[in-house]
Formats: sequence, C-alpha cells, structure tokens
Amino acid sequence: MTVEFFREEPTARSSWRLAVLMGANVRTYFALGGALLGAAAEGRTDILLRDLAKPYAMSLVEHLAQAPQASSKVVAGGLDFLSVAREEAAESVRLGSPTEKLLAAAMKSMPAMVMQKFHNLRGDGGAEVPHRFYEVTGTSRERVVKLTDHLREVALSEQKASLQAELAARWSIVETSFAAGVGRSLVEEGVAVDLEALQITDKERRRSVAGVTEAVIGFQHGRCIICAELLTPGVDDVAVDHVFPYSFKRLLPGADIDLDAIWNLAPAHRPCNGQKSNQPPTQGQLIRLALRNEAIMQSPHPLKRTLQLTLKRHGFTGGRVGEWWDFIQEVRNQLG
Repeated sequence: MTVEFFREEPTARSSWRLAVLMGANVRTYFALGGALLGAAAEGRTDILLRDLAKPYAMSLVEHLAQAPQASSKVVAGGLDFLSVAREEAAESVRLGSPTEKLLAAAMKSMPAMVMQKFHNLRGDGGAEVPHRFYEVTGTSRERVVKLTDHLREVALSEQKASLQAELAARWSIVETSFAAGVGRSLVEEGVAVDLEALQITDKERRRSVAGVTEAVIGFQHGRCIICAELLTPGVDDVAVDHVFPYSFKRLLPGADIDLDAIWNLAPAHRPCNGQKSNQPPTQGQLIRLALRNEAIMQSPHPLKRTLQLTLKRHGFTGGRVGEWWDFIQEVRNQLG
C-alpha cells in the first residue's frame, strides 16, 4: 500500500511523507527530519554534521522535558544517545545549545543509526523511499551531509509549514504511545476526537495528542477531501469535514456507526465544506476517503489501531487491503 500511496502522487513530497508518516520511525527520525527541513529551507546544498547535530540534539532535549522518548520496556545502556541526552538536558537548556558531550554523542550516533535508516520503508523488505534527501560524506574526523535537490524541493514548497506540522503531530502521537499506561490504552482502544477543539485525544486521560488536521492531512497528500486541490493550513481557511454528514446518523438506526470518528473526518477548504453542507459525498470523495484511510492503516500505532477497531467492530478483519472501500460502500448502501 505504500507503493499505492506514492503512485497516486509520485513526488519528492510523497517520499518525504512515506518516511515521516509511514516509516518505522521513532523519536530520532522526527528530530532528524526537523533538522533537515530547517537546513534545506535556508537553501543549503550541504552542512557539516556538527551543525546538523545541534538542532537535532536540542529538539530531542526539548521533547524529553515534555514526554517519554522510548517505551518503558526499553532499558537504555549508558552509551545510548538518549541516556546522554537525559544527563545533559538541563545544562544544554541552560546554555541554549547542546553540551560538547551531547553533541559528540549525537555526531557519533547519527551516521551509524538514524541517518542509515531514515529512507527505509517500514515492512517492505529493506526497500527505500523513491527519493533520497541526503548523503553523508567525508571522514570520521569531519563528516559532511549533502542535501539533495529533492530535500530542498520539499523544504521550500508551498506546503513547507504543513509538512513541519505533520512531523510535529506524528512525533506527538508516538510520544503518547510511549507514555506509561496510556500506550496500553491506545493499543487496546485507539484514540478519540474532541470535535469542539478539533483535537485527537487519548481515551485514558482525554489529553490532547495532536490536531486532527495536522495528524491526517499528509495521508491525503495535503489535499482537500472535497475538491482534491492543495490545502495549506496557515494559508487556506481549513475545516474538518464529516465526509458522511453527521445529520445522516438518523438514517442509520441501530447501525452503531460512529460518524464522529477519525475514519469519517477529513481536512477540507472551509468554502468547499460550506458548499457541501449536508449533501451526501460524491464518488470521488468516497474514493479519496478510502485511499486516505488505507494509507493511515500503513502507519504505526495508534491511528492505525483506531481504524482497525472501526473495521473489526463491523465484521471486517482490520488488516486486508481494500476493506475500507468495502466498509464505506456498506455505509453508503445503508444510507440508501
């Protein structure tokens, strides 16, 4: 399905979204992604590893203060980069930049770990995303990171702010799955949606995890679910559309279909949303919704788990490709 996601829009931006949204990513992927976008947004063609390691390390330090960056089941050794980051966090924050010890640990771990894996596709037999965003050159004494044209294309695109927001939302979702007690709840129950705040929340504490738009828009290629044109939060006025309008709930007596759930919510231009109003979705909108949901099913927990639970609740396996289209068709048929 990751291939299908790219085939729908074969661009460097889709490759980036494959890495960030569907990769087997943990906290270091997001820290690297943010540092890369920052460097490329300056138009740079290369950057010393030392200079890239500074924002990488500091973003992890900042996140360590907010939420756990690894599962409680993982016991890190003394040389583990996160262990060093925890030890050096307070002093790094005081200085406003990583300590020499933290910087050295980052420079040592980055080429050997996260920079080797960032391009890898999750569960695809070692395959990589179709576009590469950097190459590491030089010697161990002074490594240089060559930034590709593809990375600059992504970082300087009209969706650059949205891509940063998607990365931040994905990081927040992963952090929540690491939180003691909450992670188990997310695996068992999935997430909920606060429609007033338009926030995804964990069911255990009803704590905000990420904005609905930021969390899911990348899976629909940053496009409006209604008109399929580019949708840029911060530039365009954005609404979250009930693809099957909530008013249709009265037409589904006893069906127990939750129209306020992630599967039926999608970012759209506010004018498109207003024009659609309570009209039933078109065939094109339903196809885009099914493809979007199939894409989310290729991402790690907990959004994937949330959609799995919806399918299983209605008699599907929750794992077969194509089930979202079948489920959506069932809903439409029930609505007559």
